[in-house]
Amino acid sequence: MSAPIYLGYTFDISPREPGTEILIAELGYAGFESFVENEAGVIAYIQKPEWNADILNDIYILTNDEFTISYTSEEIEQVNWNKEWEKNFHAIEVDGKCTVRAPFHEKTDTEFDIIIEPKMSFGTGHHETTHMMIEHILKLDVTGKSVLDMGCGTGILAILAEMRGAKTLDAIDIDNWCYLNTIENIERNNCHNIKAYEGGASLLEGKKYDVVIANINRNILLKDIATYASCLNENGTLLLSGFYVEDISLISEECGKQQLKFVENLERNNWVAVKYVNL
Repeated sequence: MSAPIYLGYTFDISPREPGTEILIAELGYAGFESFVENEAGVIAYIQKPEWNADILNDIYILTNDEFTISYTSEEIEQVNWNKEWEKNFHAIEVDGKCTVRAPFHEKTDTEFDIIIEPKMSFGTGHHETTHMMIEHILKLDVTGKSVLDMGCGTGILAILAEMRGAKTLDAIDIDNWCYLNTIENIERNNCHNIKAYEGGASLLEGKKYDVVIANINRNILLKDIATYASCLNENGTLLLSGFYVEDISLISEECGKQQLKFVENLERNNWVAVKYVNL
């Protein structure tokens, strides 16, 4: 069987963030199946049978005046995804305690060593929001607790929470690729307490957790904060990220309506990760 023929689009994006994140999301809906981020933006791949000449017409960020985006495209007979990831995915270390690496990186001597095969899923630790959520979890006592990782991406945050002693964990994502990738990464890290689910906030009905983690985006968080609050046990903790410093007041206002108290926020390149607790 011959290897599939791909088209590769190389996008240069300014500002790179959040432009890259938005573009990848829109391209994913259009049928692009793999992405490799670089310093200038992203390379997006689509199988030739799935491509059509108008495929970029509905990619709205390309016409958004807030971003400057240029691109080139070429036909590629075969893509060695592992080689592409190896060139572009570098291991990271957080607070000297946690390393996030791909399978082809050497094992480290940090306390928590997480192996992630990112593929198309969000959550390698490189993005500011994931990095800060790792910081929060490293400081939080989750021993024996129940944890929800909502919008889990690669499952990285649930995996770290189990490594830190969480007893029962649910990892949920509405995207099928993320759901499947989470299952792979759970197995890869020898986790036994995490259950992965494909779906949205409707899956949370009747569920209760000591800790709820949601790294998604501002609009989804605002819509679902009430649901997250209803899932929290007494003295529960809510960790939210996926938004900017200027959005904290909106998020905190909605949390206040649900009797959730602001505790602290971490900031990294204008992105934030905020901690709330039950009043």
